[in-house]
Amino acid sequence: MAKTRKAKPLVAILMGSTSDMDQMSRASTKLKEFGIDHEVVVTSAHRSPAQTAEYASSAKRRGIQVFIVGAGRAAHLAGAVSAHTTLPVLGVPLESGALKGMDALLATVQMPAGVPVGTLAIGGSGAENAAILAAQILALADRAIAAKLDRFKKAMAKKVPGVVEQVVAD
Repeated sequence: MAKTRKAKPLVAILMGSTSDMDQMSRASTKLKEFGIDHEVVVTSAHRSPAQTAEYASSAKRRGIQVFIVGAGRAAHLAGAVSAHTTLPVLGVPLESGALKGMDALLATVQMPAGVPVGTLAIGGSGAENAAILAAQILALADRAIAAKLDRFKKAMAKKVPGVVEQVVAD
């Protein structure tokens, strides 16, 4: 009988609503590609603040090393998480509402001194980059993840075509 490995999540992906999953799923997909165990949690800075505070403050003792936090509009979730932990918090402003994520970007990037949130791009690209950045943070102490990142960067570079056309003007 095959031995089943028990997951030990190193990264926590948080979002305020299940409707954020379409954008935040790109973080989970990328972490899976790197073989990084993670958990996905829906919690709200506004609707479930006690749950959010408890989750953030207990994460380190459960083995979480990095948070990826997506939020739209007022985007308070990343700051609320950062207020309750010393772990790195990577904020992903989500595209939503009339301002298409610009409000979330400004809210995420304007944390007060002492409550840091590393802010990524708006939407799915930001979620994917947050996963890559989380992997880079983890790779500082994990050679296997570092090797996977090296392979990822080399594969990405191979997709760039190089010189497409050389034009000599008369």
